[in-house]
Amino acid sequence: MIKTTLVIMAAGIGSRFGGGIKQLTSFGPCGEIIMDYSIYDAVSAGFDKIVFVIRKDIEEDFRSIIGDRIAAKAEVAYAFQEMKDVPQPYQVPEGRKKPWGTGQAILACKGIVNEPFAVINADDYYGKEAFVLVHDYLVKNAQQHKADPLYHFCMAGFVLKNTLSENGGVTRGICSLNQQNELTGVDETKNIIKTEQGAAVADAQGNEIRALDPENLVSMNFWGFTPDFIDYLDSGFKEFLGGLHEDNCLTAEYLLPTIVDGMMKKGEADVVVLKSRDHWFGVTYKEDVPSVIREIRTMVDEGKYPMNLKD
Repeated sequence: MIKTTLVIMAAGIGSRFGGGIKQLTSFGPCGEIIMDYSIYDAVSAGFDKIVFVIRKDIEEDFRSIIGDRIAAKAEVAYAFQEMKDVPQPYQVPEGRKKPWGTGQAILACKGIVNEPFAVINADDYYGKEAFVLVHDYLVKNAQQHKADPLYHFCMAGFVLKNTLSENGGVTRGICSLNQQNELTGVDETKNIIKTEQGAAVADAQGNEIRALDPENLVSMNFWGFTPDFIDYLDSGFKEFLGGLHEDNCLTAEYLLPTIVDGMMKKGEADVVVLKSRDHWFGVTYKEDVPSVIREIRTMVDEGKYPMNLKD
């Protein structure tokens, strides 16, 4: 039996919600946060283990709000992403204030994740279908490509129109695919708004610049990786740090989309895009909160989730 792990990137939560995570918004009828629904869907899809990537300073709050509850239902482990964790001979540049991005977040899982794994953001709701698609791909891929030197990854692709906010523009990575549904590129597109026709790129004043196909698939940072990718990240992080210079050392980030794109361009990896029809929810704007609460309540009323996920 092939074991699979879900890695939840949550190290940035404290900074986004005011130095701690007690202010995390409850979206469910019994005070559930978005991670409750992601973990429920992941375990239902077959994931065996949950790894939270957090910062040490929020560990106590994190465990009390969600970690200890989840540990009663599934295997749980913690990885800690800290700005100071850089390999020798590198040092953190004076004046840097934040960790090194999503690539470093997954690198923090070295020695903790040794099986095929998925990666998601802590504060995004992805829906049930994506977890099933990614889990099943990871299991099948592990069976088929045991000795293949090429990295075989996957990504959940969401339909653009299902990821937009009613309250303003959003940034989305619009995917280009080949005939095998493999990713060939991601166009990071800013200020996409919902329109009567579907979607469009807007200027700073909200005026439409060009229409977009609302059926385009977009990346929402839901990846499926093989365990040897963590070793690749290890060596790549050293190259990344070695390439820093004075004008970017305080802000540069080691990011999963950039890393994977580089691997594809070098012919080191392919990425199968798995289409999900589920609606993505997130709180890009504070005005999004009521609509997300309503959507989750509707799914509970329809029986897609239990009334209380905290028991």
